[in-house]
Amino acid sequence: MAIVTIRDLNKKYENGFHAVKDVNLEIRDKEFMVLVGPSGCGKTTTLRMVAGLEEITSGEIRIGERVVNDLPPMDRDIAMVFQNYALYPHKTVFDNMAFGLQMRKYPKDEVLKRVRDAADILGIEALLERKPRQLSGGQRQRVAVGRAIVRHPQVFLFDEPLSNLDAKLRVQMRVELKRLHERLETTAIYVTHDQVEAMTLGTRVVVMKDGYVQQVGEPLVLYGQPANKFVAGFIGSPAMNFVDVSISGDGRHAETEGLRLNVPDRIRAHGGKRLTLGVRPEALRIANGSDEHGFATKVDVVEPLGNEILLNFRAGGAPMVARVDPGVRLKAHESVRFAVDPERLHFFDATSEAAL
Repeated sequence: MAIVTIRDLNKKYENGFHAVKDVNLEIRDKEFMVLVGPSGCGKTTTLRMVAGLEEITSGEIRIGERVVNDLPPMDRDIAMVFQNYALYPHKTVFDNMAFGLQMRKYPKDEVLKRVRDAADILGIEALLERKPRQLSGGQRQRVAVGRAIVRHPQVFLFDEPLSNLDAKLRVQMRVELKRLHERLETTAIYVTHDQVEAMTLGTRVVVMKDGYVQQVGEPLVLYGQPANKFVAGFIGSPAMNFVDVSISGDGRHAETEGLRLNVPDRIRAHGGKRLTLGVRPEALRIANGSDEHGFATKVDVVEPLGNEILLNFRAGGAPMVARVDPGVRLKAHESVRFAVDPERLHFFDATSEAAL
């Protein structure tokens, strides 16, 4: 178990591409920290620098009390689980899990005990004599995780380990990884592009874009108090709706063509300005007679999902989505009136995109 400290971390390649820019993070002891962001944001490069698989341009990485900048991967006391499993096809599950320990000259009895303990934790005891080609994708991923567990490392590193699995198995493996972390109580850093994985797995989540850290926080803090428009749009599914609005001179309303909404008190100081309004699909509701400041529109597309219905429409010239109760009965091209609690509205500066 260990604290991982990253200070002013940069990665610049010979062609001039600056992949990671001034990253500062502290991953607490026993924490499950998730790095999330779109492709090319620098999350995997950051993980690989922690692992020692990528050279650092500048900055410092500490694992526990040790600065590991110049240590080879095998001396950093970390274990990594890759996206592609990286199992030896000619070796059995037992031999794949034991290989790292055997290379480090562990006694046979210790190797046997660690492999069997890890297999028991992962429920793969019956698979120890099989070869990887005889396993399903989920079983192969368990073997890859088991190979990391037997090391008893200070830090687990996960590089998009579920991306090769089908949707149902991904959900199952998410639950198993969370249980596993609670049982092992080891510091873990997990990279994914899937914000649902990030929200469900992470003790805290790091949102990255273009090499920079945009925000660090607990999942529900990122959801409810995004630092900027990018985080607001990236966290949450369906994504937050955005529309450009003008704040009325008295600071009481957000207005654009076909849309007029009350605003929270904190926005009243921005009277007369152009801002970006953000509203989550689940914050929109079908208006009733007492909703004075709702807005009328027509439904374009209805998406019934069983436990909920998504209504697609346009408002203020922008496409929007509302998540409503499955009991709502609306058809495409029907008129509808929506309302939203002003306290559930988000506003962003039109230029900097910072949250207000």
